[in-house]
Amino acid sequence: MVYSAMTPEATELYQEACSLEYQHDYNAAADKLKEAIKISPEDSMLLTKLAGIYTELNDYDNAVDMYTKAIEIKPNDAFIYISLGSIYETQSKYKEALSAYENALRIFPEYKYNYLNLANVQYQMKDYKSAIENYRLFLDTYAQHWEARKSLANAYLSAGNPEKAVEEFQNLYINNNEHFDDYANFGIALFKTQNYEKAQEILEKAVEKDDTNTTAKICLAMTYQNLEKNDLALAQFNSILKNEEGLNSIRYDYANLLADMGKNKEAIEQYQKYIVSYPKDGNAYRNLGIVYKRENDLVNATENFKKALAESKNDINTKKELAECYHLQKDYINALKYYDEILKQDPEDIETKTNKAFALHATDDYQKAIDLYNEILEQKDSEVVQNNLTDAIISQAAKDYDSKNYKNAIDGYVKAISRGTKDSNAYFGLAKAYRATGVNDKATEYFEKAISMNPENTEYSKTFAEFISEINKPQETESSTEKELSNVVIAVPQSEVKISEPANDNSYINNIEKNRELILAGDKKYKEKKYDEAISNYKDALMLKPSDEETLLKIGNLYKTKKDDAKAIDFYKKAIFVKPEYADGWFNLGLVYADQKNVVQSKKCFEKTIEINPKYAYAYYALARANESEKDTASAIKNYENFLQYSTDENVNKDVQSRIKSLKK
Repeated sequence: MVYSAMTPEATELYQEACSLEYQHDYNAAADKLKEAIKISPEDSMLLTKLAGIYTELNDYDNAVDMYTKAIEIKPNDAFIYISLGSIYETQSKYKEALSAYENALRIFPEYKYNYLNLANVQYQMKDYKSAIENYRLFLDTYAQHWEARKSLANAYLSAGNPEKAVEEFQNLYINNNEHFDDYANFGIALFKTQNYEKAQEILEKAVEKDDTNTTAKICLAMTYQNLEKNDLALAQFNSILKNEEGLNSIRYDYANLLADMGKNKEAIEQYQKYIVSYPKDGNAYRNLGIVYKRENDLVNATENFKKALAESKNDINTKKELAECYHLQKDYINALKYYDEILKQDPEDIETKTNKAFALHATDDYQKAIDLYNEILEQKDSEVVQNNLTDAIISQAAKDYDSKNYKNAIDGYVKAISRGTKDSNAYFGLAKAYRATGVNDKATEYFEKAISMNPENTEYSKTFAEFISEINKPQETESSTEKELSNVVIAVPQSEVKISEPANDNSYINNIEKNRELILAGDKKYKEKKYDEAISNYKDALMLKPSDEETLLKIGNLYKTKKDDAKAIDFYKKAIFVKPEYADGWFNLGLVYADQKNVVQSKKCFEKTIEINPKYAYAYYALARANESEKDTASAIKNYENFLQYSTDENVNKDVQSRIKSLKK
């Protein structure tokens, strides 16, 4: 309709312009409209038409000028504001576009398509909350508008709400499958919600369709990693870095994968490359330190833990790693410094208290070690701590003896002996202390006991001989004294005393003998079905040798027996972490998953067992049972036959032969 403000001449020019526009002769059409506007300058129809022609000519400044003039004439025309907003949006002038669309909304709120305009601009301005609100208002009316729904899904993803993004993408994927094309963002949303199985499916499609989408490829690599499909993850990371060698942001995850796969040297190289680009990432230094520590390169491990701590000064786990490195290097002063910092943050950390007590013990600060050992034992009984407490008491008593504080020395030795020590040094030291205080009968008694416990120690016999000579010298000649001494020594009842090896004064964190004794004690309790006591023994053994995969496996077995699957899984995973090629660890982990009906994870574990040891008969058996549960008869038969190839258990073999026969029917 032509507005009344348009004169007949202007109307004729307007119609000519429309005809020229139809013929795509936009410049001529513009000229006609300019002539018409000169005749009827107050006609908004002419101004908006010319603005549209300028838009077709990509002359956005003049188009904006015409729309602005039209608004002055007709300020309540919502569609002029929408046209103006569209130009601003095309020019990426999102603030101006938003203002224009908001004016249109104020004038004509019933026009639902304007909500889509608002949402699109707000999305570009990263105002995702407002964009989501307006996309939803639009979709309330136009529910099947797939582009708007796709934009809503991406707004949810950008706003950090991947759960809602997944809902919207899933709706699109199911209801508009033919035209669905946003596999990359759908896969990324699934990855962020930790739905790794589905994420793998979608991201593989995304990468197949667009091999240049680096973000999708990274998420796919990390999806494989989370699914423990390490070989696939490794291949994906290698593919990404082959094409984009400078993409150092992913090297941290790549290095973590290599470390998990036991490829320590390659992991170190990738951590170092990552750190060049991200020198403030404390986690990278910490993980690098862990790998160096695994390689027994304690110097580099220490340096990287220190750098990690510089970036995160209160990270208690890094402090524990650093303290342990210093301890293993016998730098007890620095170890104690960090043990104190850890205990300031967590005063009830019994493991750190124990390590601190060991360090105090190693620096000959026996009394502080004794006090701390006693404090630990009030919290939890431990054979290791009990033994070390006895050793510390003996060492403190020896220190008191050397400083001529004989009363304290006697008290210390008596206390150690009352605790049941088998260390002959305690008896010898007590004998010397009694000798120094003139209590000769007690001195004689304990010299004799020390010699009976360790008759090969010539120092004991020599000191005892000197003592006997000393107390008998006034009454006896030298030759008779020597004869009597000889008789006394020979008369000691050695056969009545059970000889045992003396304790080792240096038996702290790496004391192999104590570790072995604790494991044997745990094995005994295990056989007696005293499972909690066995677990306690094994855990104490781990304090001496933390990376003992066999002890970790035994603890996992006990928790499995106790039906505590979560803890069993935890200890089996620790066993295969310290020794990635530990077939028994993988197999037992698979059994727990099988008990939980988690067929996918159990199969991965059994397959890994076979990869490590192709002759592991029962891994084939367990895999065959899993195949049966999945109705995969062919695979079940194959794995049962593999079992028979390596099994020596005749009873089970007969059962398996029957199963194969039944499956082949």
